[in-house]
Amino acid sequence: MLEELQRRNYSSETIRGYIFAVREFAEHYSKSPEGLGAEELRHYQVHLLQKRKLAPGTVEGRISALRFLYRKVLKRRDLTFDDLAFPKTPKKLPVVLSHEEVTQLIEAAPNLLYRTILMILYGTGLRRAEVVRLKVSDIDSQRMVIRVHQGKGARDRDVPMSPKLLEALRDYWRWNKPKDYLFPSSPGHRGLEQPTSDKTVWHACQAAAKRAGLRKRIGPHTLRHTYATHLLEAGTDLLTIQLLLGHTHLEDTTIYLHLSQQQLHTAINPLDQVTIRSYGEARPATENDKA
Repeated sequence: MLEELQRRNYSSETIRGYIFAVREFAEHYSKSPEGLGAEELRHYQVHLLQKRKLAPGTVEGRISALRFLYRKVLKRRDLTFDDLAFPKTPKKLPVVLSHEEVTQLIEAAPNLLYRTILMILYGTGLRRAEVVRLKVSDIDSQRMVIRVHQGKGARDRDVPMSPKLLEALRDYWRWNKPKDYLFPSSPGHRGLEQPTSDKTVWHACQAAAKRAGLRKRIGPHTLRHTYATHLLEAGTDLLTIQLLLGHTHLEDTTIYLHLSQQQLHTAINPLDQVTIRSYGEARPATENDKA
């Protein structure tokens, strides 16, 4: 399965997730997946949703991995997967921070590594996997851009870098002296000259949010959503935001119209278009009022 995924040039994150999903499926039944079939797949899907209480999106990812295994690797023509419809995913608006909350979060970072990661997340809108794969050579101070190599969908893109972010990156470089990857793994963990785990980015958000006393649920994607929403509120058009975020489809970017307070308040409320007398003027007089 690993060879098939690599041959099709799947991302390292997808490969890791697919292998993990198949391993859990095999461990659940204590059997090789090669000896399992449609009935076990249906029961396993129910198990993930009802027993494990996994989010529908997570279950969808697990089923996609198993579908790849049986169709592309095992060539099981007897399995159609028609009975494994993906569960409906609730459409929820993501959490967005105010400018004040962003300031509190960054200033609460317990160390320079976490502070730099938070500033990159908010200053570029990068995904956490894109952050950990950044190399020192990707920081172009002459053009004031950061090159993102092989982001989601295997696409490269440039994102603008503000002078404030460049100053923070220089402070971090003088402190840590990274050679290849901007955020290298610690010695003996993932190996020398390897990027740190994307869990480091998650821990940076969690640690800073806790120290700042912020009650909102905050993760790396929260700062990505906040970056896009604040761009929209500052007057940036949706097409530009789409390019900066690396979205394939514009409709993926339109969610920020629902998050932008400026956009929401530009709509004229119909209640304000009618004249309504005060409660005391509008209600009919009663006998007690006449007395």
